[in-house]
Amino acid sequence: MSASLYDTLGVSQSASADEIKKAYRRLARKYHPDINKEKDAEEKFKEINAAYEILKDDTKRRQYDQHGDSMFGGQNFHDFASAQGGADLDEILRSMFGGGMGGGRSGFGSFSSGGFSGSNFGGFQAPDLDVEARITVPFNVAILGGKHSISYGGENFDIKIPAGIKNGEKMRLKGKGKSYQGQKGDLFLSVEVSSSLEYERDEDDLTKNFDIPLKTALFGGKVSVQTPYKEVTLKVKENTKNAQKFRVKGYGVMNRKSKIKGDLYLKAIIVLPNVKDLDDDLRTAMKDKLPE
Repeated sequence: MSASLYDTLGVSQSASADEIKKAYRRLARKYHPDINKEKDAEEKFKEINAAYEILKDDTKRRQYDQHGDSMFGGQNFHDFASAQGGADLDEILRSMFGGGMGGGRSGFGSFSSGGFSGSNFGGFQAPDLDVEARITVPFNVAILGGKHSISYGGENFDIKIPAGIKNGEKMRLKGKGKSYQGQKGDLFLSVEVSSSLEYERDEDDLTKNFDIPLKTALFGGKVSVQTPYKEVTLKVKENTKNAQKFRVKGYGVMNRKSKIKGDLYLKAIIVLPNVKDLDDDLRTAMKDKLPE
């Protein structure tokens, strides 16, 4: 069974979705009318887009795999497309396969990561001017917010990091993408937050270990602890246990939607004295009188 849609993209009928996408991107770059000024480049570009719109869709691809070029009256796809002349190829394919065939006047879908999408010029689409990049933000900056310097496209500039930003969130910098005929795309930054040796983050809450002397744990007292915002003084009750947690309300991470801060949990780590540093009487008394 002839299957010229695959021939149009230069792939086999057993090609994976990823192989089809890679072939499409390569050919779209080669035949885009802005790049290729040959007479037939635009028609070839339209065929490539139309073929991809069918083969990238699992349902449409199964239909085509079942019927092959018999869907085009037995012609190969190139001859079929050429025979349509000025007709809207999208409308024809929609009637054959059902459903929409994507955006744009010619029904060609978007091509991300340096491909073709966005505005339609004279029947073909302008290059996608948006760019994606990844940045790593220090933990404290992600918690508190602030300026962060980045370098992109030979330019160094500061960006404002909102307090409470999380791993995987994206930031949009307008006009920092690629340029084309006076237009500028946007730069989309995927944020990765550095880990912290001091804090553990669970959504909007933070947890931090703090040292507490044995005497304070046994008899109570006060301990000063530094938080992301300021130093606080904890009142420690007598008989505090190791790993016991103290909640400091509102000292966690700002929730970007509710604008309410989570909580900070301070986990007590009891520091035992060195027995050799105790005086003889105390050491003897503890050895004799401490419970087993």
